[in-house]
Amino acid sequence: MSTFTNFAIRHEYASLAALGDRLGEISGLIDWDAFRPLLADLYTNAEGRGGRPNYDVVLMIRLLVLQQWYGLSDPELERQATDRISFRHFLGYPETIPDRSTVWLFRERLAQTGKDTAIWEEFQRQLEVQGLTIKRGVMQDASFITADPGHASADTPRGDQAETRRSRDGTWAKKGSKSQFGYKLHILMDKDYQLIRRIETTTASVHDSRIDLSRNGETVYRDKGYFGVKPKASMDKTMHRATRGHPLSIKENRQNKAISRTRSLVERPFAWMKRVFKAGHLMVTTVARVRVKNTFSCIDFNLRQLLTLKAQAAER
Repeated sequence: MSTFTNFAIRHEYASLAALGDRLGEISGLIDWDAFRPLLADLYTNAEGRGGRPNYDVVLMIRLLVLQQWYGLSDPELERQATDRISFRHFLGYPETIPDRSTVWLFRERLAQTGKDTAIWEEFQRQLEVQGLTIKRGVMQDASFITADPGHASADTPRGDQAETRRSRDGTWAKKGSKSQFGYKLHILMDKDYQLIRRIETTTASVHDSRIDLSRNGETVYRDKGYFGVKPKASMDKTMHRATRGHPLSIKENRQNKAISRTRSLVERPFAWMKRVFKAGHLMVTTVARVRVKNTFSCIDFNLRQLLTLKAQAAER
């Protein structure tokens, strides 16, 4: 990009910033450069094939943040990153915009190497450095991330040998009277700052109670789906569930209502991911690929929450 063109775009962005630009606000919330050393070996291999990446890994991370923030496909991400001034500013005015294939390959490398986990851990470390530590209370929940079964409608059972058009790892699960095909995102959110702290991606058939993201010393709030399974947390605030011949007592009903007031906060991230980020249904085909998508959805939610916390601090 020429110096003159760069100057013109920056001048135009100044007018946009005066009207308000949320992307510009989140750009300074974390240290993006801290992710670079984590991915320094992403494009090398033992056989000596391949080479250095054509694009800075921080630029690629920012692209994936944009993609999940706006629920964009790879082709649409390339088009809008080329077209929109706010995107250009968030990306740091790169000379060229990576094409759709480069974006896909970068995301695929994250899935294959598990480097998305390192990105998530570094993000959490930065939250800790900012003083946003878990004090004690946490909430855990899970939600379906659906995928296309390919061979049949959602309510048709899937045989072990069935081949799907899109999802290779997805499994069926039933909630109430409706079957769901795909995956699950399990999250643990802290009570005080309402930031997502720990995540795990599984197939849809893994029961919520099999995933425990709590730790010793914490108080964990959970819904009835976890009833009967003791967590690693020091204090268990799981809602009671009636069983055959054992209806809930008045005391247990009162406890459920008290727990629900806190536990319900964990449903907010899922609403954002599905309604705003459009991440409730994915076209990727494996658990690893879904994990990468989920990781950046959770990072995006936390960035939005950091903006809220920043605004609240400014009002005090």
